[in-house]
Order: sequence, then structure tokens, then C-alpha cells
Amino acid sequence: MTVITKVRVKDLPLLADIGINPDEIGRRQPLVITVQLLLEGGAVEAIGETIDYRRIVRAAETVSQVHIPLIETFAHRLGMECLAWPGVVEACVTIDKPFALTRGLAGVEVTVRR
Repeated sequence: MTVITKVRVKDLPLLADIGINPDEIGRRQPLVITVQLLLEGGAVEAIGETIDYRRIVRAAETVSQVHIPLIETFAHRLGMECLAWPGVVEACVTIDKPFALTRGLAGVEVTVRR
């Protein structure tokens, strides 16, 4: 039997200093972020073997505080931050930018692995 444990924060709304267009620079824009972390070792039996959801939220909030031109870069930076935590072997970050298009939803998904 194989056990795979993933920890996820889904559909986290954040305001971020993001964008490359002149009308975007200097104003915070809404993003919707999902982070899924694959943990090493399979089954989790104790709190020390997992990642606190609030830690993921704090990391996303920290990344959102500095200007980042592209959501691809934002996702990569957040994924790398999470990958540096003990026990995390993969971080998948999905970001949707609700107002990037007149119609539809623009977004990216970045996965980083050890």
C-alpha cells in the first residue's frame, strides 16, 4: 500500500502588487491562489510531519507585498518558498487573475519539485 499526502490551501483571495501594464503598476490587484504541497513519507501521524495551512497563507501574503511583474514569477517564488520547508517534495501553485481579461479568467500553474 502506498500513501500519498498532499496539503492544500484552495482559492485564497489576495491583493498583490502585480502586473506589467502601466495601469497595473503601483496598484494592488486581486489574485486567487491555490497551493498544493506533496509531503515526503506518505502517512502523517503527528503535526510535526505536516505543514500548517496558515504557514502557506503567510508565505503567499509575504510574496504579494512586493511588486512582481508576472503571475508566473509569483507562482514560482511561492512554490520555491514552500519547497524549502522540511518534508515538502513538490509544490504546485495555481494563480488566477480575475480582471486580466474582459471575459474569462486568466491564470497559470507552476509546479516545482526536489
